[in-house]
Amino acid sequence: MFIQTEQTPNPATLKFLPGREVLGDRTANFTTAEAAGVSPLAIKLFEVEGVTGVFLGSDFITVTKGEAEWQTLKPVVLGTIMEHFTSGAPILTEDLVSAESGATDAEEDREIIDQIKDLLDTRVRPAVARDGGDIVYHGFQHGVVYLKMHGSCAGCPSSTATLKQGIENLLKHFVPEVTEVRAV
Repeated sequence: MFIQTEQTPNPATLKFLPGREVLGDRTANFTTAEAAGVSPLAIKLFEVEGVTGVFLGSDFITVTKGEAEWQTLKPVVLGTIMEHFTSGAPILTEDLVSAESGATDAEEDREIIDQIKDLLDTRVRPAVARDGGDIVYHGFQHGVVYLKMHGSCAGCPSSTATLKQGIENLLKHFVPEVTEVRAV
């Protein structure tokens, strides 16, 4: 098994490409070892000293580090991922039910919300996934779209610029009711 790696815009994260599906059309973000309890792979990655976050994407795994150096951490993470895939163990032991979306949506805004979600799914999420992350819709209220960044995008130095200049401009252009985009 050959696992490729790619740098991301966030120097604290590295994207690992195992050459096979990880979660398909779903994603999972784990910011603590305790939260990773539903993923044997994430649990093993958190056991690697220096790992502070694990994001599972369609066909990639993004690992976030603390103070450790990638030159030391990368071989151990590669070995952990390879060991997991060759063991045949599942990526997730149960379905994740995300409570991260739609918390503040009003029914009268349903058409606007559907437009926003469609734009995020078709134009934004694929681009963000190329950088090892994801963006999750969190709500729409009084013209403000609330989004949460995951994976390499969470804590990335350029994430604010991505939200404001990129995503906000795109949404304002296609959905005139959008006045602002805010990170959650």
